[in-house]
Amino acid sequence: MTLASPWIAALVALFLWWFSTGAILLAVRRADKEGAKARLWAVLWNLPFLVLGGVGFIDTLGNDSVAGVYIAFLSALALWGWIELAFLTGVITGPVRQPLKAGVPEWERFIRAWGTIAYHEMLLAFTLIALVLASYEQPNQFGMWTFAVLFAARISAKLNLYLGVRKINVEFIPEHLNHLPSHFRTARMNWLFPISITGLSFTVACWLERIWGADSQADIVGFALLSALTALALLEHWFMVLPLPDEKLWRWMLPARPAPNQAILPSEEAR
Repeated sequence: MTLASPWIAALVALFLWWFSTGAILLAVRRADKEGAKARLWAVLWNLPFLVLGGVGFIDTLGNDSVAGVYIAFLSALALWGWIELAFLTGVITGPVRQPLKAGVPEWERFIRAWGTIAYHEMLLAFTLIALVLASYEQPNQFGMWTFAVLFAARISAKLNLYLGVRKINVEFIPEHLNHLPSHFRTARMNWLFPISITGLSFTVACWLERIWGADSQADIVGFALLSALTALALLEHWFMVLPLPDEKLWRWMLPARPAPNQAILPSEEAR
């Protein structure tokens, strides 16, 4: 098998999802031990990933080769990863940095929950819009679609956490973001979850159908990467309702830390 194989492309997407997530968590965990300045420096020292991601994305817009597709995919992940690092280090989050008080009305709960991530989400949305405009009518749009899949999956996951899911993994939330879980809700089910699962499953099916109908190796690789990435997003959604120890995927590679004082999660229904 070669890099032009859809199976290899899917494995590449799986490895990059696991490795990039672990690398970000590791950087955040180490910086978290040293304080706010270390977190800021972690973001600044990783600025080359943001620059390389932007340059790689632009450079591959007209390159519809297999290599161009892989570089576009990696570039989108680099852009996404830097923005996620900026969020998890607390450098770019939102104006609300306090735990949610009990008994607030639902409208206020939503506004405060949005306030915890507002700047970060706006940066993601601005970046996606820029990528869409830059890639319009370009031969290689796989970088844009990669970022779009990550963005849509994130919005869906955050809304499900807000509305209520059975399992909320707070193990990897940094100390300085311990106010976030208070804005989540535990529940057996919410109305959005079936829609999210259906939408992601349908998207995976669409990408797989595109592989079947692709007329070039580059398209086969690109749609295989998107299929695997969307399937992983679907899996992450299932992790929110199934009692599976997904945290073990990264726990072994992270330095230990004292158990944080976790905020109490509001609950609609008893587990």
